Amino acid sequence: MALTREQMAQRVAREMQDGFYVNLGIGIPTLVANYIPDGMEVMLQSENGLLGMGPFPTEDTIDADMINAGKQTVTARIGASIFSSAESFAMIRGGHVDLTVLGAFEVDVQGNIASWMIPGKLVKGMGGAMDLVAGAENIIVIMTHASKDGESKLLSQCSLPLTGAHCIKRVLTDLAYLEIENGAFVLKERAPGVSVEEIVSKTAGKLIVPDHVPEMHFQ
Repeated sequence: MALTREQMAQRVAREMQDGFYVNLGIGIPTLVANYIPDGMEVMLQSENGLLGMGPFPTEDTIDADMINAGKQTVTARIGASIFSSAESFAMIRGGHVDLTVLGAFEVDVQGNIASWMIPGKLVKGMGGAMDLVAGAENIIVIMTHASKDGESKLLSQCSLPLTGAHCIKRVLTDLAYLEIENGAFVLKERAPGVSVEEIVSKTAGKLIVPDHVPEMHFQ
């Protein structure tokens, strides 16, 4: 069956490494903060000006003035720092973020990403997404494999306005973990109980399927 939002966050958290500075985008990526492995030193950045973001607060620890870029209340860990959004984007544009986790509407086999607008729908703007994909070398996209209508979001060519070009190498969906290599999606892992056939049927872009595709495991 498809991964839950929490399982998607858990899987991405496994990509963390000790000492990483990590930016978490709006939506499912923010949940990754709850699943950093014990004993691992990771500094989470929110682009509105917080470095050292902790897990989401409990009811007795909520501070309405402490929010992330998605306006959700968050906590700050020991050693955190708060600064202006200008300084935050200087950090991003300067290439000082080790890993960025972003949501998306579409990703294609060339590593292009569309994540900021759907024509005809009201949008708030690009936000920091363009800076993030331009300033980060290591990006993981986390999203559903298909739309609510069953249309694939993993395409031969993005149909929506691009956020960035040739910048995505790894994608985690609710069905699979894939890497982008030489103009194709390469299936690396599948969600528990999800068949390779289902993933193939819901992937519009070129897909390479190895002989053995292991299932993800969760505790």
